[in-house]
Amino acid sequence: MLAYILNLVTLISINAVLAITLNFIMGYAGIFSMAHAVFFGVGAYVAAFIALHYTASLFIAVPIAMAAAGLLSLVLALPALRVRGEYFVAASLGLQVLGVTIFAEWKSFTGGLGGIIGIPPADIFGYALADPRQFTVLAVACLVLVIAITNILLRSSFGRNLKAIRDSESAAHAFGKNVAVIKTLSVIVSSALAAIAGALYAFYLGFINVESFTLDTSVLLMAMVIIGGTGTLLGPIVGTCILMLLPSAFSYMSFLPSTEVGAIQQIAYGLAMVLLMIFRPGGLVGSSRAKEVG
Repeated sequence: MLAYILNLVTLISINAVLAITLNFIMGYAGIFSMAHAVFFGVGAYVAAFIALHYTASLFIAVPIAMAAAGLLSLVLALPALRVRGEYFVAASLGLQVLGVTIFAEWKSFTGGLGGIIGIPPADIFGYALADPRQFTVLAVACLVLVIAITNILLRSSFGRNLKAIRDSESAAHAFGKNVAVIKTLSVIVSSALAAIAGALYAFYLGFINVESFTLDTSVLLMAMVIIGGTGTLLGPIVGTCILMLLPSAFSYMSFLPSTEVGAIQQIAYGLAMVLLMIFRPGGLVGSSRAKEVG
């Protein structure tokens, strides 16, 4: 039972990092990206490559993974400067499809469809985190760190400029804000922080393949943010907990046919999204708080 709880807490922490970093551009910059799973994957693959060929030190693998994701995010940032709304969603969707194709075909780096196996445990100051309890503590600590970084950024002048652009890009530009630079930096920060989750995921499982970084993952992350509440600090965490705990709840419902549990989960996710959009468009934590934080 303890192992199950530790596994659940670890996976919730990793997905919460992803949801928070997606919310950073969705809720505070008004940039709706369907390619967040790509940066998650870049973080995972780069960290795995460094661990297998050089060192499993977190202090080396994670910064390199963040740098790689940050550089790649410029591919997403460029269309963000030229298009908005549904046009940007389409552009990010194209990047998501392209990213998955590269993950599947670049066999010398990603292992192709078979993935990468035998990733060594994460290393901190020469000490391997082989105990699941230690890794759970690490995952929670990284979640707290990402929350702190996000909170600091949002309370800074950069965060205020970001919200101004979200509310009215033309007005922000009229007040002398460098919209292009601010939007680019927001995408870079979001992608680099998402790579932390990717590195943790690779070290935790010891195995990764393209199935973890598909469009389904990007949609699930967006659902976590929307259900919890965009433009709030707590919303993505609440959304993550709900969507990560729902499968566990369904698995304990013995009256449900085991072969249909997956389909029922998808129906529940979709129904929750529809009901929230109708009755609580700001999300569970949003609504009145969305105006306060946003």
